[in-house]
This record gives sequence, C-alpha cells and structure tokens, in this order.
Amino acid sequence: MLFRRTVLASFAALALLPLAASAAELPDLGGKSVVVVTENAYPPLQFVDPKSGKAIGWEYDAMNEIAKRLNVKVEYQNTSWDAMIQAVSDGQYNIGMTGITIKEDRKQKVDFSDPYMRSQQFMLVRGDEKRFTDAKSFGEFKDGLVGAQPGTTPFYTAVYEVLDGNEQNPRIKLFETFGATVQALKAGDVDVVLTDGTAGKGYVDASNGALKLIGEPLGTEDFGFIFPKGSDLVAPVNAAITALKADGTLDALNKKWFLDYKMGE
Repeated sequence: MLFRRTVLASFAALALLPLAASAAELPDLGGKSVVVVTENAYPPLQFVDPKSGKAIGWEYDAMNEIAKRLNVKVEYQNTSWDAMIQAVSDGQYNIGMTGITIKEDRKQKVDFSDPYMRSQQFMLVRGDEKRFTDAKSFGEFKDGLVGAQPGTTPFYTAVYEVLDGNEQNPRIKLFETFGATVQALKAGDVDVVLTDGTAGKGYVDASNGALKLIGEPLGTEDFGFIFPKGSDLVAPVNAAITALKADGTLDALNKKWFLDYKMGE
C-alpha cells in the first residue's frame, strides 16, 4: 500500500505541471521515421509479455500515442542499459526509453524530454527475508550483498545512501541487466536489489510471493526520454507529453499499468 500511495501521489504531483498544449497545437512531423531503443527489462514500463512474447508496457503505450499525435513512424530496437546512453548520444537511435532518471551528468551526453513520470526507489528482497527491514538495518548486516547495474541510479543509491560511499565496496555485485540482478536475488546470490517502485512492483506481482518491497522510499527520481544532443524531436515530444497530461491520457495509462494490470494474467 505504501508503494501505491507513493506512486499515486507522484502522479498527482506531475499532473500539477503546466498544461498549456493541446492536441490541436501539436506539430505534424509528416510521417518521419523514428528509431526508439529500449531494454525491455522494467515491468510495467517496458517488458516482454511472458504469455504472448510481445514487447508491451506503459512506455510503449505512451510512445505509440506520442507517435500517433506527432505523425511519426516508430521502429523499436533493443540494447543493454550500459550501452544505451552512449548509443543515443552517438546518434545510433533517435530516442531512448527505459525509465531513465533525469540527471545533470547525463545531460552532458544527451538531451532529456520533460518528465513523464516520477518514481521512488525501494528495496526489493526475497519474500521470506527477515534479517533486515530497511536501509539502515541492511547497512548494519555486514554479510548482505546488493545486486546492481553499474552507472545506474540504484547503484549510486546503494553506494552513497545504503553503504559506505565506496564504489568498490565488495558488498556490491555488478550485473549487466536489471533482470539479471533480480534472478541473482531469487537464487540467493545477492540479498537486495534497489529499484524504482514501478519496476519493483511489476516483479513482485509476477513472483507469487517470492519477492517483496521493504523499507521507506530511498529517493525520488523523474523519468524522461533521451535524445542525441540538439535533436529536433525534443520540442515536439515535450509538447505531446504536455498534451497527454492535459487530456488524461497519462492518467489512463497509470491506471492501466499500475493498478489494473497483473503480470502473468
């Protein structure tokens, strides 16, 4: 319930942002082709449906709606998180989406859209975990291991807010993908994974009690789409995001993916 209240409060906060654009004011990009890259590892934002094998999620629905309103044709491709920001920066893709936190250091490489979602980080643990209950007690549990992707917000949160500020701390085990950290958690190879609440809830819902979220939120982060520096797509996409907020489309997606959707059903 804490997660649900937090997410809904965050949605409400974003809803208060300026809502000046309307669908009638959006530019027509004339059927322009746009390549969007993602990781398909953050349910319910974007993931492969275990039943259909299709890539689905909140971000897909939002991007498809943006594309429709701007009159662009979207091609989706996949890459790993650790390659994504640099690949977009190099112009290999037009847009990147995978729950990417808007951070000042990343703005040196890529341009961000306006925030389309606000999330908070939580501790994801096995369902039977009783040795610690929050960040403080985990920090004091000297045998506890954290699984993380290098260079991500959860990695830095683990280093500087949970552990001792040492990025080489042997208690942090590095993995290439977020999905791999969760598999290591399930297997008992690590004891906690830090994740934004959106992805964490998706994994909890699909785990049949094998996973749970614990503790208080460890920080707030705003998500944005990324573009090569100077991209002419930033302004149109921002206008579309504003329009989707204004007419309730994002609220409808929030309800669909965070309240109504059940992983595996």
